[in-house]
Amino acid sequence: MLTAELDYALPEALIAQSPAEPRDASRLMVVDAACGTIEHHTFHELPLFLRPGDALVLNETKVLPARLKARKPTGGEVELLFLRDLGPDRGNAWEALARPAKRLKPGRRLLAGDAKLDLVENLGEGRWSVSAPDVPGLLEKHGKMPLPPYIEATPEAEARYQTLYAREPGSAAAPTAGFHFTEDVLDRAQRAGAGVARVTLHVGTGTFLPVRTERLEEHHMHAERYNVPAEAARVVAGAERVVAAGTTVARTLETWAGTDEGSGESRLFVYPGYRWRVVDALLTNFHLPRSTLLAMVMSFGGRDLVREAYRVAVEERYRFYSFGDAMLILNGGRTL
Repeated sequence: MLTAELDYALPEALIAQSPAEPRDASRLMVVDAACGTIEHHTFHELPLFLRPGDALVLNETKVLPARLKARKPTGGEVELLFLRDLGPDRGNAWEALARPAKRLKPGRRLLAGDAKLDLVENLGEGRWSVSAPDVPGLLEKHGKMPLPPYIEATPEAEARYQTLYAREPGSAAAPTAGFHFTEDVLDRAQRAGAGVARVTLHVGTGTFLPVRTERLEEHHMHAERYNVPAEAARVVAGAERVVAAGTTVARTLETWAGTDEGSGESRLFVYPGYRWRVVDALLTNFHLPRSTLLAMVMSFGGRDLVREAYRVAVEERYRFYSFGDAMLILNGGRTL
């Protein structure tokens, strides 16, 4: 598949700068992949599309204040975006995107406030292994929320860039389909008979880096850590229908199903032609052109129908990207 097939025209005015208030007031496009229909609702109505025997699966990851401004001893500024803990086998170093990455060398020391960081290894593509005594503590003290570049950085935007149910710190970006949930929506989903399962995928470059290769199949996905607890696995395995609240949930469940491993690292790249194993319905936002997320949505809902849904979304003035509106795709994936 050519990556150019993931292009579409979007007026800049449709890029949402803040979430709906209340969160469940956002719009919800409901796409039935089996029937080819498109309907317009609000997210508050989501429980109407759930039924007894469903498993609604959420990603409990919590976004770290992962963007850190550091400086070289010579005074030059370097911005680091911390992506993931590389673990004790790597000396508790973290993988981070550095900008500008030129002229950085292993062994160099950077300063952030009163803290010191060491550049350990060049991992390529602007990524570095970075070591510090307490990276989570350093980020809590000096870091900023890693808002996408298309969102204006304001205190309100930073405060809202987290899901209601975030529990496990570790992400460099938010699982944005979760932004729409309120306690009321979750309560009514359970009253509709849906079981709620909670998994974790810590979002990193595997999710948000754009595709730069000419052919989609040539794109390389970076690893992201995931965990499917035993209770979540039980709920999903016993469900009549699995509703994934976001592409990160879908990636987690499909990785788990394909490897039979409840935790580990996912490098799964889902694009048209992928054979879905677990997910029956996909809740998602409207994604950037040439993104792996849009490729996954096309895989699940069908290329032509998803293109039409995006055309309609632009025509109907839906709000796009992280703080934008939502889409629920029913009967996708395995039934296409």
